[in-house]
Amino acid sequence: MQRHVVLITLWLALAGRGSTAEFDLVLRGGRIVDGHGNPARFADVAVKDGRIAAIGRPGTNAAEVIDVPGLIIAPGFIDVHTHAENILELPSARNFARMGVTTLILGNCGSGPVDVGGFFRRAGATNIAVNVALLIGQGSIRSHVMGGSFMRPPTDEELGRMKQVVAKGMEDGALGMSTGLIYLPGTFTKTGELVELARVVAEHGGLYASHMRNESDHIMESLEELFTIAREARLPAHISHLKLGGQKNWGQTGKVIEAIERARASGLDITQDQYVYTASSTSIGSLIPEEAREGGKFKERMQDADERAKVIAQLKEQAAKRGTDFSYAVIASYDSQPRLNGLNLSQAAKELYGDESLDRQIDAILEIQLNGGASGVFHSMNEDDVRAYLRHPNTMIAADSSVRAWQSGVPHPRGYGNNARVLGRYVREEKVLKLEDAVRRMTSLPAATFQIKDRGSLREGAWADIVVFDPGTVSDKATFEQPHHYATGFRLVLVNGVKVVVDDAPANGARPGRVVRRGQ
Repeated sequence: MQRHVVLITLWLALAGRGSTAEFDLVLRGGRIVDGHGNPARFADVAVKDGRIAAIGRPGTNAAEVIDVPGLIIAPGFIDVHTHAENILELPSARNFARMGVTTLILGNCGSGPVDVGGFFRRAGATNIAVNVALLIGQGSIRSHVMGGSFMRPPTDEELGRMKQVVAKGMEDGALGMSTGLIYLPGTFTKTGELVELARVVAEHGGLYASHMRNESDHIMESLEELFTIAREARLPAHISHLKLGGQKNWGQTGKVIEAIERARASGLDITQDQYVYTASSTSIGSLIPEEAREGGKFKERMQDADERAKVIAQLKEQAAKRGTDFSYAVIASYDSQPRLNGLNLSQAAKELYGDESLDRQIDAILEIQLNGGASGVFHSMNEDDVRAYLRHPNTMIAADSSVRAWQSGVPHPRGYGNNARVLGRYVREEKVLKLEDAVRRMTSLPAATFQIKDRGSLREGAWADIVVFDPGTVSDKATFEQPHHYATGFRLVLVNGVKVVVDDAPANGARPGRVVRRGQ
């Protein structure tokens, strides 16, 4: 039987009794999972002035008492890898709030705002529904300093300016620096340049988070680069959306995990995050060699017959190495021709040219890029590998998503369902993780790793970012075919003590989110 939060609002006639409420809110009758991996236990939770005021049996002298029998009370989830900079345009962040996420870390994959302080000021003035923290993006900094000239190394003067930008971002409260080494301009950045910038991050106590250069055939070399940066710059390193793509690589997660454990045993602080799906998502244009896209001259290059032939040959070679065509890639959002959204590249080629051959698929890839580009979903991973990474104790849960615009395109379902999928599929159904451990990976582990103070924990004095969910029904509803479905089973979500979700629905448009700076 579906359990609902029973909103027993005890609007006590306190004035008539000559007293005031001790608490703003008491959650009564639930089981708390504190975020640290400790066994669930029965306890009530009291909230006052946006913080957790008491845990145990605080009584009912509160402005409101909510009975939550049979439900789990946990810290609000912290998503360490998002692309939710668009929260300034979509401040309700409903796809995140409705799966229990109360704090978002933005600026991943080397992208995001260069002016950390300016972004925080805009976020603070926007009235956002959830909390936001920020990594400063190496790619954005490189573009800011070097313009469109990506293929060359920076001059000493340019490197000095980049260091200054990193230092300013860290001083303004960034948690660390991110890289996206499959994207321009990160792909042309040498390891030594990354070490130099990471040293500045280390001086300010931050971490290095990386979308590595390769997550398939050359993942071991990419890991070694990350370890080198961590070792030489003397800072923690975090692997963004750890995965293993390409069918011929399936089943080799053991080697990856062994490499991470060797690095940790050598004294390096290495962690990782993951979304629990067998498909990734990035731009369709990422299939095209970066040399062809460098400097914003792709259209010009494609007008040269020799250049176009070179790119086509490279794409054919890429397909041959994978042992498949490009039908594993699905168009998620293509503004120029929305009718193609949801079609894989084979189907799109058939729609565009009446022919689904590899040649026409390549034509479709090039046409999409020439007409503004598109985001895509890439089905290239294996379920057993997803489980193997999920079992590692230092794996955090991250959706790698923007704030979703309702019914816009056919995006990856992770943006609506990732946390719920962990709790429903991998905890309740498959028992890959225990509930307490799954919550730890979404709360205290991210908070400790990214130095987020007073969040990710159910303890007195912490901010009252709290999620109440039904462990028997919590689930993801978004699919690859129909991704615009909110997660279910979340009976209450509080951000800084204010309700933003009640019974799987928004709570009166409340936007109590705050800016979260490193160590604050």
